[in-house]
Amino acid sequence: MKLLRVGPAGAERPALLDASGTLRDLSGLVPDIDGALLADDAALARIREAASAQGAGALPAIDDGGVRIGPPLARIGKIVCIGLNYHDHATETGAALPQEPILFMKAPDTVVGPQDTVLVPRGSAKTDWEVELAVVIGRTARYLDSDEAALAAVAGYAIAHDVSERAFQIERGGQWDKGKNCETFNPLGPWLVTADEIPDPQSLGLRLWVNGELQQNGTTADQIFGVAQVVRYLSQFMTLYPGDIINTGTPAGVALGRPEPKPYLRAGDVVELEIDGLGRQRQELKDA
Repeated sequence: MKLLRVGPAGAERPALLDASGTLRDLSGLVPDIDGALLADDAALARIREAASAQGAGALPAIDDGGVRIGPPLARIGKIVCIGLNYHDHATETGAALPQEPILFMKAPDTVVGPQDTVLVPRGSAKTDWEVELAVVIGRTARYLDSDEAALAAVAGYAIAHDVSERAFQIERGGQWDKGKNCETFNPLGPWLVTADEIPDPQSLGLRLWVNGELQQNGTTADQIFGVAQVVRYLSQFMTLYPGDIINTGTPAGVALGRPEPKPYLRAGDVVELEIDGLGRQRQELKDA
């Protein structure tokens, strides 16, 4: 299933994108798309049953003309991010391949919709792009002991844009978090695609364009630590709960890895990104 949330920021309602590309209203079945829903097998089964009976009008259609698509998940618990998780990205930045996953966190309030404006922070000269596969947790996970158990804890997948300010991240001391947590720095969506529709998360193409020019063109097959390994690894250090998100890293092609002058983002730039089977995002940048 492709689950999403539509409507004004802060007042989104749950929806489903059916096989014909029609938006269907889920608000008569469930209050929202969140961790509680993802952990509720009975509620998910009701959605599947209604979706299969769309010809009978079980789910009202939504006129998608001008409707805003919000983040596909409400009440996000935590966002755990994996740094330098693609062989080609580590190479382009001159970094040694990590022996264990590199972790940092993004605050849930960085999340915006897939077509919402991204704000270039005040004082920024090095705002950068990163297309990433987001893993959405649907079962409580702690001390997992197998890749099979790790994948069983995954509710689904989405596109995340891990926007980063490199000077704040690298040149200002301390941890990476200050360059990762500026407002609007985690567009998410358009859909949460349930895990049954993505049989192999290690075979997905990822692409990103800036002002129509292709900048990133990679595949999750190049991840140093795959989805199952990352989920299992994280569960040794923290409890993962339904509604938590893992951003799993970005392939080569970021501005940081380019020769000088590096083409960092400015107000007026347009970024578009997509992942196979997970839809497409588009953001225009403006000054904060």
